[in-house]
Amino acid sequence: MTGLGAVFRPQLPPERLRDVARLADESGLEELWLWEDCFREGGISTAAAALAWTERLRVGVGLLPVPLRNVAITAMEAAALHRMFPGRPVVAVGHGVQDWMGQVGARVESPVTLLGEHLVALRALLGGERVTAEGRYVRLDDVALDWPPAGPVPVLAGATGPRSLRLAGEAADGTVLTASTTADGVRRARRLIDEGRETAGRTDPHQVVVYLLTATGPDAAARLRAELVDEGLESVPDVGVAGDAGAVAKAVQRLADAGADSVILQPTADEPDPEDFVRFAAQEVRPLVP
Repeated sequence: MTGLGAVFRPQLPPERLRDVARLADESGLEELWLWEDCFREGGISTAAAALAWTERLRVGVGLLPVPLRNVAITAMEAAALHRMFPGRPVVAVGHGVQDWMGQVGARVESPVTLLGEHLVALRALLGGERVTAEGRYVRLDDVALDWPPAGPVPVLAGATGPRSLRLAGEAADGTVLTASTTADGVRRARRLIDEGRETAGRTDPHQVVVYLLTATGPDAAARLRAELVDEGLESVPDVGVAGDAGAVAKAVQRLADAGADSVILQPTADEPDPEDFVRFAAQEVRPLVP
């Protein structure tokens, strides 16, 4: 079965999260994803709150920008979430938006190198290993978590370019693709991920999560078009979907057929009713997605 979820966008104030998360949990939605976008809401703090307010909902953080975070801190926070809420957190890390990283003095010369070092150290720490690393960016001296997760947990990577996608296949347990990814883009990403997996000799499962920009309601087409223009994607064919549950389910299925394991519906930034969007995803779209 294709996983289905929705995004709580950080354009919404944090105090809206409780109602949205509880509704997602009660309505049967499988996943709610949060973003650590500068300079809006912290990914771990919002994820912890959403997990505490719910009973069964999986909560994804897509993604934590590694230039902002010492890998030991990422590991400590991710491990705590997994021990308190086993099986429900999903943590992804990535380069972050480079302009934002520059604003806070955290931009690095080689984002791919940093992400690779971060992934290797993070997966080792979460696996209970004691780590010493002398990388270009990640340096650890005999570091181990006192409270690692009780069992294996996946670490996902956000990736778009060829080098990052190969790296995700090599060093991560899954990949998060942005809402600018078409079905053909998912196929291309799978090929590059598989190249990285082959290089590393990996045969374990690799989850691909893709966001789908989604608008529904009487003004759906206009809102989708405006968002695509704002993101510079208006000339890219087959990005996003506007329409009723049937139209959205068909768009989800196209991405799933291309290789996506989970499709996360991303509302437009001006979505007028986030609670209704979650209800729409859970009660109208989910029954139409095999």
